Amino acid sequence: MPSAKIFAATVFGGSLEVAEELMPCLEQAGYQVTVYDEPQLSDLTDQLPDLAVFCVSSTGSGDFPPNFADFAHTLDATGAPIAGLKYGLIALGDSSYPTYCGAGRRLDELLTEYGAQRVGERLEIDATEVLQPYQEALDWAEEWVKLL
Repeated sequence: MPSAKIFAATVFGGSLEVAEELMPCLEQAGYQVTVYDEPQLSDLTDQLPDLAVFCVSSTGSGDFPPNFADFAHTLDATGAPIAGLKYGLIALGDSSYPTYCGAGRRLDELLTEYGAQRVGERLEIDATEVLQPYQEALDWAEEWVKLL
C-alpha cells in the first residue's frame, strides 16, 4: 500500500484540523496515512513517502508556526534528499495581512528548490472569507487525488 504523510503547521489548530479531515480522503484513495503535528524534517526524509501533503498556516509576518519552524529552517539551511517527492500544499492565511499565506508560499518554494514536485495547484484558504477551512480543503482534496 502506498504511503502518505500529512504535515500540519499550526498555531491555533486550524491546520491540524484540516490535516485530520484529509486523512480519510487519502485512505479512501488507497494510501496508508500518517499525520504529523510536531514534524521534524527527519519525519519526511527518514522514509520518504509516496505522497506528502502540507497544511500550513502563517503567523507573524508570514512566518512558520512554532510547531513547524524547525522543519522549515532545517530544510532551508541544509536541504533534503526529496527529489521526486510528490506533494500537495494547503496554505491558510488572512488576506488582510500583506504576508497572506507567506509560510505556505515559502514552503512551496523550498520543496521545489530541493526537487519535490507539486501535484496540482496550491490551495490558499482565506480566513476572512472561509469560516470552516476543512470543508474547502476536502473539496480541493477530492479533485486533487484524481490528479495522482
